[in-house]
Amino acid sequence: MISVDIDGYRFQVRAAAVLEHDGYILLHRAESDSFWTLPGGRVEPGENAQATLVREMMEELDEPVVCGELLYLVENFFDDLNQPNHEIGLYFRAQPHSHSALLDTSRSHNSIEAGARLEFRWFPRAALHDLDLRPAFLRESLSLPTLNFKHVVQRG
Repeated sequence: MISVDIDGYRFQVRAAAVLEHDGYILLHRAESDSFWTLPGGRVEPGENAQATLVREMMEELDEPVVCGELLYLVENFFDDLNQPNHEIGLYFRAQPHSHSALLDTSRSHNSIEAGARLEFRWFPRAALHDLDLRPAFLRESLSLPTLNFKHVVQRG
């Protein structure tokens, strides 16, 4: 994975999926986290970000997805466990196959990755403002009726 410590920062490259279905957005979190994020993961050296998304969804949910266009290019600066992070995020529109069990918005979908339990849940767009969703710009951006490409610098 592309994650290195440089000059006191952890630098990483992350790919994330924006999955929309019937007015809902799919989010996920580790069981130990109080906040939600878009599903995805760190890009591996030599791997393009769209391939990362396809791989991560298979690893985490055993679900194939079709990865679409880039929606957000995010320069994300945040602290995690007292470690400053500088993350480059590539957020793509993605879609599960039409017969996917993942499209059931009435329940959580769970998995385990590297010993951590993950919860995937669909949220109505209107409810995103009330969530601890990170990076924070997503609360507003994902609530819009139309998603368009955006470059974002997020601090904190």
